[in-house]
Amino acid sequence: MKAAVYEGKGQVNVREVPVPDLGEGEVLLAVEACSICGTDLRTYRHGDRKITPPRILGHEFCGRVVESRSPDAGIRAGDRVVMYIVILHGSDRYVEMGRANLSDHRTTMSYHHDGAFAPFVRVPAAAVQQGNLFRVASDIPSDRMSLAEPLGCVMNAHSRLGVGLKDTVAVLGAGPIGIMHAAVARLQGAQKVYVLDSNPGRVDMARRFDIDGALLVRPDGSHRDEIASLTGGFGPDVVIVAASSAAAQNDALQMAARAGRVSFFAGLPKSDPIAPLDVNQIHYKELAVSGSYSEKRSDFQAAFTLLQSGRFPADRIITHHLPIERITEGFRLMESGEALKVCIMPASQP
Repeated sequence: MKAAVYEGKGQVNVREVPVPDLGEGEVLLAVEACSICGTDLRTYRHGDRKITPPRILGHEFCGRVVESRSPDAGIRAGDRVVMYIVILHGSDRYVEMGRANLSDHRTTMSYHHDGAFAPFVRVPAAAVQQGNLFRVASDIPSDRMSLAEPLGCVMNAHSRLGVGLKDTVAVLGAGPIGIMHAAVARLQGAQKVYVLDSNPGRVDMARRFDIDGALLVRPDGSHRDEIASLTGGFGPDVVIVAASSAAAQNDALQMAARAGRVSFFAGLPKSDPIAPLDVNQIHYKELAVSGSYSEKRSDFQAAFTLLQSGRFPADRIITHHLPIERITEGFRLMESGEALKVCIMPASQP
């Protein structure tokens, strides 16, 4: 079968690899759709110390069970499934708290196990035993269901933000994750939702969604004055940073209303993670600032249920479908801002 194999920084090559053999307790899936994540792009451009090449990438996927060597798993051949990709190998205080995403006893698909940029993917026995495969009971297409994993990460941030009917929300970053944040905020009842980005094309794409405004981030900082004006001079109650930018983090602190909540959803590059921040904004405005990493099982469950309901605009977030042979073109489309989410559609036969 043809798979997209990460072989080092700047090297994701589509080449022939064997169809995975199953061990006891494992499940083989035929991959129907696997979306490109920003971390896939970052790995391609900059490498990742957590990944030992060669490694098949791809962790946002929906597939159909071809074979199961786990008779007690509750799934059978022909079932369509999505996967919670955090796999536990022991327990600690974070697992006991229900926050396995923070545990040191975890591995993940496409980092430690081959992923789904391939026609077939093997699900490890530990993941099957832990109930990480969720059977899709609706007729929502597989490309849309592939968004369960990134949407779960968005849900993780929102579990600490408490967006509600009284809130105005601003999202910095109009990429696919930023748009997901905006859509979730709207579904949670936010009064107003604004999206900001420095890419004019992304700003235009954001306007296609159910938001109250899309603003261009300008070097002179006038976008901060604009959002202040739109919020009666108070600023947004909730600001979510969905762009890997220290400038965006500072914008968030300056924009937020007093007693506001700020989420640093996107991290900074590991090669340059230190950012000068005006922490007096946190002090004098009594801001609550939180980070967000990966997702808890409950977040994935919530995302899975929301996607199956059909109320989430997954069809508009996925803007491009490409065969696996054109995966590096998908990276370029996302990097340039021409695409929101690119979905790879692997062949169904080896």
